[in-house]
Amino acid sequence: MKFLGLLLGSTLILGLAACSHNPNKAEKIDTNMKNEGTVQGETVGVKDGNMIIQRKTLMTEELRDIQYEVYGLEEQVYGNEAFKTLGLYGVLKDCRLQLTDKKNGGDGKLIWTEPLDRVTSKEEEFKIGVDEHDKLVAVSEEFIKDRIARFKEYKSLLTKRQLEYQQKVDICTAELNARKYDQAHRGTSASAAATNEAGTAEADPKN
Repeated sequence: MKFLGLLLGSTLILGLAACSHNPNKAEKIDTNMKNEGTVQGETVGVKDGNMIIQRKTLMTEELRDIQYEVYGLEEQVYGNEAFKTLGLYGVLKDCRLQLTDKKNGGDGKLIWTEPLDRVTSKEEEFKIGVDEHDKLVAVSEEFIKDRIARFKEYKSLLTKRQLEYQQKVDICTAELNARKYDQAHRGTSASAAATNEAGTAEADPKN
């Protein structure tokens, strides 16, 4: 019985603790400090007797910066159809296409390239209904903290893909250049050999 009481008490405490902490609730934050000084956009000062460095930005700026960075990374990796840019993905696809060309020593068979996967174009969930003005609308909602965390994951993923695709592009470009050199060298050698044969034939008195 005593054990059951302790178990229920612990469960109640944990439940209250979970309810009291809501990471998405806008809490009041005291940013006032004494003896303030600014160092590269951060504030150095004294708060509650402690020496601290404080960085304060508007959430709109924080969200804008991370989204701008992610969209820029995604454009570097996958290009932009509106601006006709290829991105590393498009450059790799074009390079592999050139490798298959018979004039570059290829066999004419296409080389498989990974499917294009834009991370920011994932399908969002919408609520469909009537708003306060009696208009039929589709609404998507997301906690700001979750949006920032999501885009930080996108940034990490795209940074990794950027490095991977850059390496693949470098390997493909090196192979393509080597093939073009070999093909050009073979053509020059064949031409030189034909010229030598013609010269030998002219110099041979038997002919």
